[in-house]
Amino acid sequence: MNCELLATCSALGYLEGDNYHKEPDCLEGVKDLIRYLRHEDDTRDVRQQLGDSQIVQNDLLPIIVQYRQDKALFDACIRLMVNLTQPAMLCFGKIPDDPVFRHHFMQVTSHLQAYKEAFASEKVFGILSETLYDLLQLDWEQRQEEDNLLIERILLLVRNVLHVPADPCEEKKVDDDASIHDRVLWAVHMSGFDDLVKFLASAQSEQQWSMHVLEIISLMFRDQTPEALVSAGHARSAEEKQRDSQELEALRRKEHAEKRSRTLQRGMRHSRFGGSYVVQGLKAIGEKDVIYHRTLNDFKNYTHDLGKAVRRVPKRNRQAQDCRDQRRSALNVRLFLREFCIDFLENCYNRLMYLVKESLIREQTQQHDETYYLWALSFFMAFNRGNGFRADLVSETMSIRTFHFIERNVTNYYEMLLTDRKEATSWSRRMHLALKAYQELLLTVNEMDRSPDESIRQSSNVIKSNIFYLMEYREIFLTLLRKYDETKQPHSYLKDLVESTHLFLRMLERFCKGRKNLIVQKKRVRRRKSQGKKKQSPQEPSPEVLQETWKIVEEELRASGFQLSASLAESIVPFDAASETPLEEQRTEAMIRVQDALLARLGPEALALLRAAREVWPDGDVFGSSDVEPEEELDLLKQIFHANLPRRSAETVTEEEEDDGAELEEEELESVQLSEKEFNFLDFIKRFANPSIVRPYLLLLKSYSKNTPHTNHCIVRMLHRLAVDLKMDALLYQLSVFHLFNKILNDPAAAAYKELVTFSKYVLNRFFAVAAQNDKAYVELLFWKNVGAVREMTEGYAKDGEGKKPSWTEEEEEELRRLYMEHLDSEVPDIVETVIQLLSNSSRTRRQVVTQLVHMGLVDNAKELKKPKKGTQIVLWTEEQELELETLFEEYRDSDDVLGNIMKKLTAKRSRARVVDKLLSMGLVSERRQLYKKRSRGAHGKSSGKGMTEEEFLTGVTQGFPDDSVDQDDEDEEDVESEDSEEDGNERETPQPVRRRSQNFNLTAERRADISTMVNALQRDGLAGPLLWLQNSLNRTANDRDEDGVSQPVPLVPLTEANEDAMENHNFQKLLCKLGMRPPENEQETFWRIPGNMSPSHLLSAAAALTSGQDGAENREEQQGSRDSTEETPTQAEKKKEEEEEEEEEEGSTEQRAQSLRALLLARSRKSHPAVDADPMSDVNGDDPSSVIERSLEKMSTKRSKRRVLDDDDDDEEEKESDSTNAMDVDPNKDADSDREDFSAPVKRRRKMALIDEDEEED
Repeated sequence: MNCELLATCSALGYLEGDNYHKEPDCLEGVKDLIRYLRHEDDTRDVRQQLGDSQIVQNDLLPIIVQYRQDKALFDACIRLMVNLTQPAMLCFGKIPDDPVFRHHFMQVTSHLQAYKEAFASEKVFGILSETLYDLLQLDWEQRQEEDNLLIERILLLVRNVLHVPADPCEEKKVDDDASIHDRVLWAVHMSGFDDLVKFLASAQSEQQWSMHVLEIISLMFRDQTPEALVSAGHARSAEEKQRDSQELEALRRKEHAEKRSRTLQRGMRHSRFGGSYVVQGLKAIGEKDVIYHRTLNDFKNYTHDLGKAVRRVPKRNRQAQDCRDQRRSALNVRLFLREFCIDFLENCYNRLMYLVKESLIREQTQQHDETYYLWALSFFMAFNRGNGFRADLVSETMSIRTFHFIERNVTNYYEMLLTDRKEATSWSRRMHLALKAYQELLLTVNEMDRSPDESIRQSSNVIKSNIFYLMEYREIFLTLLRKYDETKQPHSYLKDLVESTHLFLRMLERFCKGRKNLIVQKKRVRRRKSQGKKKQSPQEPSPEVLQETWKIVEEELRASGFQLSASLAESIVPFDAASETPLEEQRTEAMIRVQDALLARLGPEALALLRAAREVWPDGDVFGSSDVEPEEELDLLKQIFHANLPRRSAETVTEEEEDDGAELEEEELESVQLSEKEFNFLDFIKRFANPSIVRPYLLLLKSYSKNTPHTNHCIVRMLHRLAVDLKMDALLYQLSVFHLFNKILNDPAAAAYKELVTFSKYVLNRFFAVAAQNDKAYVELLFWKNVGAVREMTEGYAKDGEGKKPSWTEEEEEELRRLYMEHLDSEVPDIVETVIQLLSNSSRTRRQVVTQLVHMGLVDNAKELKKPKKGTQIVLWTEEQELELETLFEEYRDSDDVLGNIMKKLTAKRSRARVVDKLLSMGLVSERRQLYKKRSRGAHGKSSGKGMTEEEFLTGVTQGFPDDSVDQDDEDEEDVESEDSEEDGNERETPQPVRRRSQNFNLTAERRADISTMVNALQRDGLAGPLLWLQNSLNRTANDRDEDGVSQPVPLVPLTEANEDAMENHNFQKLLCKLGMRPPENEQETFWRIPGNMSPSHLLSAAAALTSGQDGAENREEQQGSRDSTEETPTQAEKKKEEEEEEEEEEGSTEQRAQSLRALLLARSRKSHPAVDADPMSDVNGDDPSSVIERSLEKMSTKRSKRRVLDDDDDDEEEKESDSTNAMDVDPNKDADSDREDFSAPVKRRRKMALIDEDEEED
């Protein structure tokens, strides 16, 4: 021992009997030891020397017992013991591979085991419990930083002591005997430390210690099983006794049968000469038969391997071993732990698991701390199931979030298992722990199904519907079985995996039986195949055939009077709301479906589909207007029938479809699309019919004699599903499987495995029936078979060349080789395309050519012939190109379309995005907005007000500006920022019969009339409130987009029951479609949305359309008539106001122009309707001129705010305040002759609410 260490240890004090006498320099000595440990080397020499001197047993523990009041010395001793008892794995980082360091590792571990035995004392844990209790009595404000550090160190010390592994050589204890770990647990219990642990787990103010508490609890129950604790102190039930007696009877039969077989093997008398025999048909090393020199009784065990040296299995190929065997602790320890579990579940479990889960999600814990959470979940939920199940005790972990958390960890552990090969064993154990937690969740859900409480059963159904709906949860067991590796994952993992799969399938089958249909989520991977030579499209019908087909369809429709049956109209669905395919693409597909129905001479179906599509896509009248006549519908169908519509080629491949051929690498992953489908249980079971999934089951079946009856039942049930339910028993026609069946049938204790015996006989009988018809069945036994081989084996083999790819003749191979070598050194962009065009056989596809080139050895891999991506290949800019770009920019910088002119004149063609990026990088422009198209201001009321008539002026204001500069800017911005649009070059074609336009939100007169009619109908149905809510939402969104300049889709969220009912109303939904609202696109969306590409002016126009009452159209006609009459006899005052308007427009003052316009129209309305003004509330429901002007001004202000750049937000807010003041400064008590200002319904409502608020404030 080092002399300095020896002197320091001697300076601590000495132990005399049970009393310890400390030296005056004891505290400094303890601090010196802490300092020495800080500077120890890689062999941990200081730690080993202190362990050899037994400093913990002889000095530190007696000091903390006798000198607890000396706070400084007590703290220093606790700190030193925390350092000395830390696990050897933390000291060395991992179990060393070097023999020398492995020796040091084992030495440190032996010292830790000695420390643990010393801690198995009630005195020591009594001192720790009292100190911890006193610290926890302090209020949070009274605690110092040193107090919190001491609490944490005490918890860490207990954690380190419980973590010390048992020594299997020293502790050769039998079950029910107390081990060192049991003695430590008993000391914890007798000192009351376990009660403090439960307090820390349940107290709200002590939540920072949640992770330490969970670690201590998991280490306390390290050697226990939930089943053993549940049964502790209880007499065995009749079922347990019966099960034990059956196992004992099976063992007795097996022993009796083995004894009887040994008796039969011995001869009747001893022979000094055993004799020699020739085994006919069994060849020896040479050509002669084997000569056997032993008695015939042992011949059935004969093998050529007798006498040979056993071949050593490489370490990487050895089967993974289980961690350790479980042992049963002493009865008093199990009883105390059982009571601890009951109290913990009732008072602590939900709160502690919530805190730990939050810490894990926020990554506030250390690495791999989630394993403690997974263990606690599986252990305490299993204990709860066995000890009188109560769902409320484990409600925190019974949620979809927990399923998702465990599934994510299983996936992560498997990925790390493949990448981190050195730590594969550790990752395998963590993966097993996560699987156990997942299994326990399923068992608890299954237990909830049997609960007498209806609410618990309902909760169980909700959880099951979620986990069965999502594909990740359904297919997790398929993936785990397919990826099972016996060299990395132990036998116990496979056992739990098979049992979990059996439970999941049983729950899923029972869930499906209780329902007519089950809708589940389906993921589809869309891939874009590179096309070598486009496949020949099917031959189009001749014009004569088309003419005849149309004549038949027309006669059928005319005979039916264009009337459709109710069942047909309801069954037609023109689009899939759950699909992620955009509505624009689905509209094209709907038109193609109409054409297909016409080509198939299904006239009524085509008409029904046309009418259904018209309701879904009313915009643009693509499928006709809403009031279309039958003859017009017939003309429209004829146009669609004769149109050349763009049809999608078969270029998308789903990932779920098994492709036996090797997929070429040129297939690029495009997107993962979610959809829904009806679930079929048998189709799901078919996915288990795979050799990679059957093999793990048969591997587990090899140990049938050691498996539990439940495990054997799970194996047989899965094999029965495949062989009987799916009629794929040929999957089991394999020699190793038949060898296992033979072993089961000849087992002396076969009576204990009735299920196995029955199933084995069934499969063998089926095989011999197939072998009687198929002579090659015995050869097939040598191979594992997939579904295709099973079908061929049972139904017959395909003929030569049938169903195979076309072969290459020698002449074609020679031609291919010659063409490839000729163009190998050429600079053609795609050599495969060039070769395909020159081949004599023009039917060869790119895949066939590439595969043949690889087969002939001309290329090593298909990746070398990967098709180049579409788009320009130019990436770098030369100096000449940069100079050219700069020159073009200087030339066109003042033009209306700078970027468009540059793109036309640019020599080296590039995408718009590349040119924009280069202009930005060269500093020619500072932002993309400078490259947008400038909208030229025409003379039509834009640049000047001169030369414009009054009607032209009004028309320019009130018609909504169809060529809005804001929309143009948005379109230009999309044009510039779409980088891939021109590179891909795959522009989608549009149908020919009806010109497809981009979504148009402008409200024409016809659409306004339709909307007015629909609004009146909805108001009569009592939906005035939802209409008002919709109008306010549109106005609010328009104001937000006007202020922020950002357009995002805004969901229409109904917060009241009336609004929610309205959103489900079919007529209300039609109105939403008419206004341009977007319905939910997939199952991830619930609410309708205001599209992001609707400008504020369009939103305000749509909101104004909702105010149209029953007399809206009449008011507009009267208003137009008043305008016409006033125009014929204008007064001098009106002319003067018009001149003022023109002058103000020249000055650019839009606000003054608006005021003049308002005054002009009010003057006209007073002349035309003098009696109307007498009633100040008469224009509330109608579209009076002032309300029209209000909407026009809102549109104008929206456009102005989009066109200009605001330098100061405060100025903008002041403008809005002044506008609102002008709009609301109204005196309703003025007489009819005053120039009062009428306003629209939304403004009136806002003013009314403001007045109510003022009254409340005054009260």
